[in-house]
Amino acid sequence: MSYPKHIWDQLKNLTADDFVRALDREKNGFLRDIQQGYSSGARIVWRHPDGRRVAIDYHPGKTYGRKQLIRLLNDIGWSEDELRDNGWIR
Repeated sequence: MSYPKHIWDQLKNLTADDFVRALDREKNGFLRDIQQGYSSGARIVWRHPDGRRVAIDYHPGKTYGRKQLIRLLNDIGWSEDELRDNGWIR
């Protein structure tokens, strides 16, 4: 999924905590599936009833770079309106 430049400019400061909060919201339809701990953090997996699967490498306060954001947003599959509903863009 590709987003216009003005969307990317607003998304560039998303953290692991932002993703966890948004995916845990019931209205988004994702359910937390598994969490695998390892020494420097954890991988948290969410599944959506339509088959989408998202795995977040969770490190509190970590801000994701562009490549990681692209991967996560492609896995999540949210439209521009859904990003707005989650408060990530204006």
